[in-house]
Amino acid sequence: MPKKKKYISQKNDHKLMEIGRLILRFMTENSTKIYNYKQISDGIDYKNPRQRELVIQALHKLQGSERIKETEKGKYILNLNIEGTLTGTIDFNQSGNAYVRVEGLEDDVFIHSKNVKDALQGDKVLIVTYNYKGKKMEGSVLEVLERTRTEFVGTLQVVTHKDFGFVVCDKKSINTDIFIPKGKFGGAQDGDKVVVKMTEWRPGDKNPEGEIIKVLGAPGEHETEIHSILAEYGLPYQFPEEVEADADKIDRSITEEEVAKRWDMRGITTFTIDPKDAKDFDDALSIRKLDNGNWEIGVHIADVSHYVIPGTILDDEAYQRATSVYLVDRVVPMLPEVLSNDVCSLRPNEDKFTFSAVFELNDSAEIQKQWFGRTVIHSDRRFTYEEAQERIENKEGDYTEEILVLDNLAKIMRAERIRQGAITFDRSEVRFNLDENNQPIGVYFKVSKDSNHLIEEFMLLANKKVSEFVSLSKKGSPTNNTFIYRIHDDPDPAKLEALRDFVSTFGYKMDLANTKKVAESLNQLLSDVKGKGEENMVETLAMRSMSKAVYSTDPIGHYGLGFDYYSHFTSPIRRYPDLIAHRLLQHYLDGGKSPSREEVEEKAKYCSSRERLAADAERDSIKFMQVKFMEKHLGETFSGVISGVAEFGFWVEIPENGAEGLIKLRDLMDDSYTYDKSTHAVYGSRTGKRYQLGDQVQIKVIKANLIQKQLDFKIVD
Repeated sequence: MPKKKKYISQKNDHKLMEIGRLILRFMTENSTKIYNYKQISDGIDYKNPRQRELVIQALHKLQGSERIKETEKGKYILNLNIEGTLTGTIDFNQSGNAYVRVEGLEDDVFIHSKNVKDALQGDKVLIVTYNYKGKKMEGSVLEVLERTRTEFVGTLQVVTHKDFGFVVCDKKSINTDIFIPKGKFGGAQDGDKVVVKMTEWRPGDKNPEGEIIKVLGAPGEHETEIHSILAEYGLPYQFPEEVEADADKIDRSITEEEVAKRWDMRGITTFTIDPKDAKDFDDALSIRKLDNGNWEIGVHIADVSHYVIPGTILDDEAYQRATSVYLVDRVVPMLPEVLSNDVCSLRPNEDKFTFSAVFELNDSAEIQKQWFGRTVIHSDRRFTYEEAQERIENKEGDYTEEILVLDNLAKIMRAERIRQGAITFDRSEVRFNLDENNQPIGVYFKVSKDSNHLIEEFMLLANKKVSEFVSLSKKGSPTNNTFIYRIHDDPDPAKLEALRDFVSTFGYKMDLANTKKVAESLNQLLSDVKGKGEENMVETLAMRSMSKAVYSTDPIGHYGLGFDYYSHFTSPIRRYPDLIAHRLLQHYLDGGKSPSREEVEEKAKYCSSRERLAADAERDSIKFMQVKFMEKHLGETFSGVISGVAEFGFWVEIPENGAEGLIKLRDLMDDSYTYDKSTHAVYGSRTGKRYQLGDQVQIKVIKANLIQKQLDFKIVD
């Protein structure tokens, strides 16, 4: 008679898996330490006899799967040598498949959707890897080591005649709905847009469990959707009361005692040039002619570090935010309004404390002398970019002479910068005219003119020279001083080669022999395509070949600008890295020694991550407003340009308003289409008809989904 198999309940098995995860988390805190089962039981707070028995069973399971080793009877250590396991960050695509970025690995590890387990976008995961059918490395998620977030935005769907519901999340990267039990609705009604907090995800359960912590409102409504964007990216739209109170207490007086410590530049002609709707003026320019015929140009930056002191709740809040976020209809500031728009803002006809870079330039824009330090200034005039541009073009109005001198010097510096290898991407940005209810009534494009370039060049000069001052000795050798840099790595050679091969089909040539030749070729290419049908496509592909700029303590240079040393110094009201740069510069001016690189590097990485979140939120707000604007044009026909191509369809952008919509391949009824990655095109298998990146097409607007922020188009023959 066959031996009867021992029955092990599935519920108990899940319980042991859960305890195993707790054990691994506890042992990972000190991965080289040896523990006995009592220490482990205490560490995970499993202390009664029944719980300790479960711990022993879980330890046997972990030992059997080689996750831990028994060094001697009853003593355990993590097995750090499991073959093929890696730790990294998971990144989902729209299909539900994912890639894991592992530090030190050149290529990301592909994870099929069936192998992602309970991982969510951005989680730190442990994966096991394998090579599958000779393809690139693939893997499976073994365990989520660290959740990147537990709060999500979605729409509540109450199950009819039941006491529970599900929150269907907005983002496709959250590959499951969240179960909401009875009593956890938080006052939300069926169909409401909400913020849900994930409370647990038991092993074996299809869905995580959660509770609703905030009701945002009805989907599609303006305030609901804007607050949804902020909540989705974890961006707070209000300051805690204690932070506001701390900001209100700041001493804003310009005392003679403090002025005595600074260069008093209040008697020198000074003005600001900013967008017409700006309120936080964080930079000003001063100008005067010296007796020797040279020009003294001061780049004056709001001295935020005088008011925001490390260790205060005000500084902690600024660091947590790390950047101001500019949505279509509002600014979510890094600092409370009393600071950003009042105390620190370089408003006209007010004395202000500043941190300055002052340069003596000759008529050829060559630096004869430079000085860095704290100042006090008095802005004589607030210019909009449009007003400054009028003086450049018409050569009349107040301060015309000063603006024309600055414009001339800026043009010389810009030409030299391009000659030295800077790349001139000058893409226009979409903006909206809004009515009093924040409804879009028009679209326009922000185009950079001479007045914009004037400010840009002097800010670039200050950023570059501050960075060099800290990083180089008077003889030009590296000081190795810790500093926060804005770095931009060289482009990916494979992407550049793909770009060169692709544009050659249009008759354009690129020389990739060295860094300088690449920059020259890119500038020439961008110039040659101006006004051509393929301009949008080539600009898009050239942008995609570039690396992303980030903050770092490693001064590898800024490829796009052509600078060996570059930092952000000129916007401390809205960027925390600039505030770090101000503090470090003053530390070195005071004769201080180089501080710990590790601490600054940690802050640099954090600020880079917050910058990416802010950029994504800004992009989402623009998409939402474009969809809202196009709602009024359903059924209308437009000329568009194919702006992106994928396996399931292609995107078309309408040049006159920047709106982008999707054409699904399954909706193209005239043929069966196949995607060709190398040519950025889809081809009809029967007709040979082609839709390629950059092609002009006629489209009809057939759907505007405010909640998904998505437009659907249809090809019109």
